[in-house]
Amino acid sequence: MLEGAGIVGIDLGDSTSNVCVLDADGGVMNRREVPTTPSGISEHFGGQPATRVVLEVGSQSPWVSRQLVALGHDVVVANARQLGLIHGSRRKNDRLDAERLARLARVDVTLLAPIKHRSERLQQDLAVVRVGRRLPRELTRHPDLRVVDRWVGHDSLWRVVAWRVCRGGRW
Repeated sequence: MLEGAGIVGIDLGDSTSNVCVLDADGGVMNRREVPTTPSGISEHFGGQPATRVVLEVGSQSPWVSRQLVALGHDVVVANARQLGLIHGSRRKNDRLDAERLARLARVDVTLLAPIKHRSERLQQDLAVVRVGRRLPRELTRHPDLRVVDRWVGHDSLWRVVAWRVCRGGRW
């Protein structure tokens, strides 16, 4: 699948991601859609030779980039907002975006304005801090939370809400 690949570009989607594999000469070797799930990423990229994989920053990119690194790939997370070629394009589609990411990385990785994601642990800690800042404001805005606050105590409620947010819940 990635044998002989030069660069892989991925346009991440919520349910499926478009993958474009370029060979060393810049020709398109393969295009496909891959489920944006841990098992889908592992199935497609696991057991493949290490290669450079480029993806756009987004809600899925932290865990996908960590998983690809764990599978032995060199991962570059591109800041697409800095890329007029992708972000400002009139011809925007996922297949073309995946190819553009791979081609830009083939020329010069710095053109992608790469970013580094926080570690998973640091992201969880940051969520707790953000919930702690927001909780007092939300307690004054929502009467039902004020009732719960009196019932369990402010500190306990903060821990419950922080635990929920860190486990992927929404506020």
